[in-house]
Amino acid sequence: MTKPNKALKIGLVFDDSLDRPDGVQQYIQRIAEYLESQGHEVHFLVGETARRDLPNLHSLSKNLKVKFNGNTMSMPLPASSRQIGRLLDKLQLDVIHVQAPYSPFMSGKVLKQAWRRNVPVVGAFHILPYSKFVIAGNKFLAACNASTEKYITEMMAVSPPAQQFAKAIYGYEGRVVPNPIRVADFTFAPGNPNKIPHILFLGRLVERKGALQLLKALSYEKPAVPFRVTIAGRGEMLEELKRFAQENGLDNVDFPGFIAENEKARLLESADIVALPSISGESFGISVVEALAAARGVVLAGNNPGYASVLHGLPELLVNPLDTASFSNEIIRWLSSPEDRSTMAIRQKEYARQFDIQHVGKQVVDTYERALQNRSQS
Repeated sequence: MTKPNKALKIGLVFDDSLDRPDGVQQYIQRIAEYLESQGHEVHFLVGETARRDLPNLHSLSKNLKVKFNGNTMSMPLPASSRQIGRLLDKLQLDVIHVQAPYSPFMSGKVLKQAWRRNVPVVGAFHILPYSKFVIAGNKFLAACNASTEKYITEMMAVSPPAQQFAKAIYGYEGRVVPNPIRVADFTFAPGNPNKIPHILFLGRLVERKGALQLLKALSYEKPAVPFRVTIAGRGEMLEELKRFAQENGLDNVDFPGFIAENEKARLLESADIVALPSISGESFGISVVEALAAARGVVLAGNNPGYASVLHGLPELLVNPLDTASFSNEIIRWLSSPEDRSTMAIRQKEYARQFDIQHVGKQVVDTYERALQNRSQS
């Protein structure tokens, strides 16, 4: 695809709030920063959002907090179609970029109003459910959105597993465009292992993220070399994890709690082993990609479909968190091999460049161009 002949006006549509630094919110902001750096004008058409540091932010609905796919998110209450229509008339957008799955109460109404104004819609599909209940919920949502899904001109999915799920449940055909990171955000120090190796878990402390499986592996067979562990994050399992560590003689485990975005890079850079043993429910693996770009040592990731799609070129980094013995053996092997960790860190950094925003952003703009061409030909 060629570079657009003119700057585009793009509406990034999201039912949830932009107040939290969760995965989709980070995706939206990174895409917006790239688009603006290329001279495009970006508008955020979102659910109820309190922050005021983003220009061109338009809150279109009140929101109700609900649990979905293991995350807390804000579900929009019915938005005003008339208000949305007036806003689109005012903005004169060239492209709508909606985050999917979406709610019929807000984003679905934006899609309908965009279609009435001949504005092409590009979708980005972000999830891969891990339970029958959530899959059933998506089937219901697909039925609710049947009348507006036809307005999506081009669909992207963040990974092949997400792409397959989107096609199976929603009937979407589309291309894989991964979640981006900014590789430049992460400094890099391979070949400089800590005197006492540092093992890091960074994520929500919920069952499917696998922090308990990490502690079980560390207590299964105590490594011969000394090490220290950081379990960073917050969640419902915090007290259970602390109790397990205490009862199993893991007195070298630190629980610092929530880690702010501006502290995450420093923590990743300090790790000789980053362990992200998520069991299920991952559509992509932005935490894995960030760790690949940052860690001074090796990244070990759970062999779930999302993480496996990210690491298809580095399959030796995948572990089975539910096989405690093999997980323990992998940790011991890497703890005992600082030279191998440093060599792998260099490979990881190079591998992560394919997910850099400069590369991914071009793919997103190419998709916008495709949608605009399809509209002009229809």
